[in-house]
Amino acid sequence: MSGQEIFVIVVVVLLLFGADKLPSLAKGFAKSMREFRKATDDIKREFEESTREIRQDINEVTQTITKDVTEFSDNLSKEVNEVATNISNDITEVSENIKKDADDIADNIRKEVNEVTDDVSKDVNEVSDEIDKDLKQVSDN
Repeated sequence: MSGQEIFVIVVVVLLLFGADKLPSLAKGFAKSMREFRKATDDIKREFEESTREIRQDINEVTQTITKDVTEFSDNLSKEVNEVATNISNDITEVSENIKKDADDIADNIRKEVNEVTDDVSKDVNEVSDEIDKDLKQVSDN
C-alpha cells in the first residue's frame, strides 16, 4: 500500500469511529496483526516440517534408484564385456580352424599335384621310351 492509501483509510476510520476509539482500534488491529503473523509463521513452520520429511523420503528414493541403476549398469557392462570376449575368442578359434583346414587342403592339393606330376612324368618317360624303342626298330629295319 502506498502512503496516500493509508492516509485515506485512517481518515475513513477516524470519521466512522471518532478520535476517542482510534487508540483502541489501533491496539486491536496491532493485536490482530501479531496473531495473523504468528499463525502465518506456524503454518510456514508446519509446511517446512512436513516437506522436510517428504524431501528426505524423495532423497532416499533418489539415492536408492541411483544405486540400483549404477549396479544394473555395472552388471550390464560386465556382461557385455564377457559376451564380447567370448565372441572374440570364438572368432579367433573359428579363424584358426579355417586356416588349419585351408592349410590341410593346400597340402593335400600339393600332394595330389605332385603325385599326378610324378605319374604324368612316369607316363611321359614310358611313352618316350616306347617311342625311342619304336624309332630304333624302325631305323633298324
